[in-house]
Amino acid sequence: MSRTRRSRSERGVAFPSPLVMLSIIAVAMAGFAFVATRDADLVERKVTPAAATSTPTVEPTVVEPTKKPKPKPTLKRGEVYVEVFNNSGIQGLAASTAAKATQVGWQVVGEDNWVGSIPTTTVYYPERLKAAAKQLALDLGVGRTQPAVEPMKMDRLTIILTADAVS
Repeated sequence: MSRTRRSRSERGVAFPSPLVMLSIIAVAMAGFAFVATRDADLVERKVTPAAATSTPTVEPTVVEPTKKPKPKPTLKRGEVYVEVFNNSGIQGLAASTAAKATQVGWQVVGEDNWVGSIPTTTVYYPERLKAAAKQLALDLGVGRTQPAVEPMKMDRLTIILTADAVS
């Protein structure tokens, strides 16, 4: 029998086993990690075995927006004009109510009698003075506030007192 000598090109290429390939890749990655982290500061970290966690979990963080309370506009009673009208027929009611309003800091600019029919003591206000009207009503114990109507002046609060104001 004759033996034929095969040339090197006929033998084929032998690939390394999968274990050898994985080892080479692991060594290459370890070398890369070493080079990439050699200047990093040492930090202690908790190491969890890969078998213990199947997927990395991220704890949800709820960020509450900081709520800044709206600053309440400071009401300066002395800067708000007030007119007091008597619709009750009781003498001096407008003057005594004006004195009470002045005593708590309101700027009373007039007092007089009101001719007309008003159902109950009321503080009337132009729209921009609505908050001031509510405060004036609280200060004087008046239970009703309403938007101002003609012929009332639109730059001030108007109080119209009825007989229920003295009870």
